Amino acid sequence: MVNQKVVIKNPTGLHLRPAGVLCKEAMNYKSLITFQFRDSTANAKSVLSVLGACVKCGDEIEFYCEGADEKEALAALVAAVEDGLGE
Repeated sequence: MVNQKVVIKNPTGLHLRPAGVLCKEAMNYKSLITFQFRDSTANAKSVLSVLGACVKCGDEIEFYCEGADEKEALAALVAAVEDGLGE
């Protein structure tokens, strides 16, 4: 298992469009991909789970990836968040 913290940079946080971008990226990998925000854990491959976390701009989340392609998945997700998730 690998993990890394990242700060959400896009001004509107993880609303529907960036949540969809995040989930689409996560779906490219076989690993189990979750993230922790405050006291909750969300499945990064589920749009409803990501939206339910209510992550805003400036919030810090921590990705956890576990599986055969965990390192590649973590690198891709962190890069996607740092690039603003398409916004």
